[in-house]
Amino acid sequence: MNLEEVMQELEALGKERTKKIYMSNGAHEPLFGVATGAMKPIARKIKKDQALAEQLYATGNYDAMYFAGVIADPKAMTEADFDRWIEDAYFYMISDFIVAVTLSETDIAQQVADRWIASGEELKMSAGWSCYCWLLGNRPDAEFSEDKLSGMLENVQAKIHQSPERTQYSMSNFVYTVAVSYVPLHDKAVETAKAIGPVEVQKDKPKSKFLNASDNIQNAVDKNRIGFKRKYVRC
Repeated sequence: MNLEEVMQELEALGKERTKKIYMSNGAHEPLFGVATGAMKPIARKIKKDQALAEQLYATGNYDAMYFAGVIADPKAMTEADFDRWIEDAYFYMISDFIVAVTLSETDIAQQVADRWIASGEELKMSAGWSCYCWLLGNRPDAEFSEDKLSGMLENVQAKIHQSPERTQYSMSNFVYTVAVSYVPLHDKAVETAKAIGPVEVQKDKPKSKFLNASDNIQNAVDKNRIGFKRKYVRC
């Protein structure tokens, strides 16, 4: 399939209700409002096609950008490619659920994520922390440095309350993910979550909300999910 054919199929799958949901979360035109599950039949036909993925991502259409992540060949992408993708990620559903997910299937994931975390830019930092969440939730514990992850927990504890809002979400999720999916640091992650306490977000809205990693971790403990690893990252 070529770019025009894929765009026509995506447009036909668009729903106004889904479009409104995406826009309420930060998406803007152009987009069609395609449910992610509805993309699977097209993805099965195409499988991996990096050249087509690049064309789709470059359209700036949210649905096309998401589908680009589905059919991308992460192993064919360089650091420069991921830097280009993150620069065009204009809200968290792209940075954290397209770019970070795709990055997590590469051998360069940690080095790129580390750079983004250190960037000081909200969505790059968010994508970096999110990438580690995808990695930890999928790869064996042996692939990670316990000392490095321990230092990252300390980094979150020291900086989360002063970090940009979207980064706070990903940092809180990182603490939760370490507790659930990286058994060697479960206890430290639990203590880190307690030390952080609730993190207030959405302060610009009539009613703010609080991120509470401790509560989420306890829910996972209650459901016997400690040590959980997902089989696949991308659907």
